[in-house]
Amino acid sequence: MGKLSMELYLKKLSKRYKASTKSEKSLILKELCETSGYHKKHAIRLLNAKPVKKSQKKKQGRPKLYPDKAFLTPLKRIWMKCDQICGKRLKMALPLWLPFYAAEYDQLDDKVYQGLLSMSPATIDRILKSCKVKSKRSLCGTKPGSILKKQIPIQTNQWNEAVPGYMEADTVAHCGTSLSGDFVWSLTMTDIYSGWTELRAVWNKGATGIVEQVKDIENSLPFSILGFDCDNGSEFLNWHLIRYFSNPENQHRIQFTRSRPYHSNDNAHVEQKNWTHVRQLFGYDRFENQNIVCLMNDLYTNEASLMNNYFLPNFKLLEKERVGAKIVKKQSVPQTPYQRLLQSEAVSEERKAELQKVYAGLNPFALHKSIQTKLKKVFTLVEVKSYRKMSYI
Repeated sequence: MGKLSMELYLKKLSKRYKASTKSEKSLILKELCETSGYHKKHAIRLLNAKPVKKSQKKKQGRPKLYPDKAFLTPLKRIWMKCDQICGKRLKMALPLWLPFYAAEYDQLDDKVYQGLLSMSPATIDRILKSCKVKSKRSLCGTKPGSILKKQIPIQTNQWNEAVPGYMEADTVAHCGTSLSGDFVWSLTMTDIYSGWTELRAVWNKGATGIVEQVKDIENSLPFSILGFDCDNGSEFLNWHLIRYFSNPENQHRIQFTRSRPYHSNDNAHVEQKNWTHVRQLFGYDRFENQNIVCLMNDLYTNEASLMNNYFLPNFKLLEKERVGAKIVKKQSVPQTPYQRLLQSEAVSEERKAELQKVYAGLNPFALHKSIQTKLKKVFTLVEVKSYRKMSYI
């Protein structure tokens, strides 16, 4: 007999039992024991029990350590402003964001504050499960540049990834649903060691425009570029970039290499940043107004760079091993690029002091608010049929 059937059977039998005489009760009790296999004393307790309302029923198990109602609001607010990162990354981001929470919203109860800091990544993902959404894929805008492939070698040697300076580069097309015509492109450059990422916008990804933005990125980096690895797109495989990297006036030599054709995983670090740093910021709309370039670069060089490099922790792959048909990966504890540079012996103490001075004057909530303000200016110049403003609590 199922649990529900037994409950209904007991309910009806209890009414008869309470209204019966002593001899009738004895027969009813005997019937219940034979039907259910219950002990006589247990059966008597069940038949004499008072009906319990649903509101009076106590939930079994221990109480929740992190009640959703108390923790969901502050957790979701920070998660949304961190571009909806995973629980493991958010776990490491919370200590960076919580000191500024009271000034932006309200003072958190000490129990909630400490609970957010001690919360495990799995618990964070469980609480935020109802808030997560899916997103779509984009078009590929890489057009092969075959003229200079012999002059730019494929990267076959292993770079020294224990020091900052070895960069991967890629471009992202803000083309909407068509790659035809003129539109804005984003240039992404990522340091393999620290994950430090710089972004710039260019019009039509012309060779001279790409070189100008590469120079601008190099001047803004807190370390020197030692290596530059890109895909086989014509915006990179050109004489302008070769001359710039091989210019004897440069203080140091920059190793210029390219990935294998049609092997996007060769540049996995920057490919991942194309999604987290560009698509999550500007989406998949078509930017065909040239005035947007200046607005995007203003956002990229200031608020976006500071937010991504100082307040958004990321993983770093330590090793991977094939076990049978599976590949087992070991990753580091999530850290921000800023934190990794402070730990690097290759970065001078003067440079570290400069980074710490910049960090001391930042507020992640203020940066996020400024990003949203500048995004509104960008999207006023974008012709989007169904643009919807993101809502935050």
